[in-house]
Amino acid sequence: MRIRKVLTTTLLLLGVAVSPAVADSSPSASPTDDSSAPTSAGTSFRTATEIEQGQQATANASTGDYLYWSFPADAGQRPTVKATVKLPSSSRSAAQTWQLDVYDGLRRRQACQYGAQTRTAAQDAATVDLACTLRTVRAWSEPWANDPLPGTYYIRLTVVNLGTADLGQPVNAEVQVNSKEIGGAAAVDGSLSQPLVPGIALTSQKSSESEKDKATLSSLKPDGGWTSGWWSDRWVWTAIGGVLAAIAGIGGYVLTRGSGRPSRVPPGV
Repeated sequence: MRIRKVLTTTLLLLGVAVSPAVADSSPSASPTDDSSAPTSAGTSFRTATEIEQGQQATANASTGDYLYWSFPADAGQRPTVKATVKLPSSSRSAAQTWQLDVYDGLRRRQACQYGAQTRTAAQDAATVDLACTLRTVRAWSEPWANDPLPGTYYIRLTVVNLGTADLGQPVNAEVQVNSKEIGGAAAVDGSLSQPLVPGIALTSQKSSESEKDKATLSSLKPDGGWTSGWWSDRWVWTAIGGVLAAIAGIGGYVLTRGSGRPSRVPPGV
């Protein structure tokens, strides 16, 4: 009976503890209303068009242009950037190679874990699809490392080899960013004091200066704001380990203490 009570208590505690972890593992970005999605792209880092995760941004441009977008990514997220370029229906003189690059808030180019970051479209191809899945965003990193950190990320889409005859032909680009929540598996013991967002140092200053002096170059934030990695499901599993250790100790004591009476009664007692 005592063993049954111990097992029942264990299952109840595990159910309560695992529930937050399951909720935390849900996708970090839900699809947003595309009616408000941007329909243009910037031409440099400073003029990059802001997009939210889950939005499908579009832009009409000319072959040879550099197209820039920016999006926020927080600690524990693994962003995947996808781009589709619709090429002109008119005949082209040669094949074209398109490339998708992603930079962090310090404008460091981030490597892709997987995905077709560069692709060549045949001379008669109608579209070309590109993708880049970044490494998991970390809450903190060594100064010498090139790890992705919380903050603003930049997308750059362009053609890397182009004949003169095809320069300036109209193209249409579609870009979308989605993230997978990795959780405690990527948690680290540390966090940035501020996310890598251009202009955030100016906006954090409490002064009587004009609004122009406190302008923010990037205004979008992840859903729920910046967490900087202070919470992850690693805390939940640590608590579960502690609970299991305590229950194991209690169960062992119950099984080994016996009935409380000596197994043999001495003669004459």
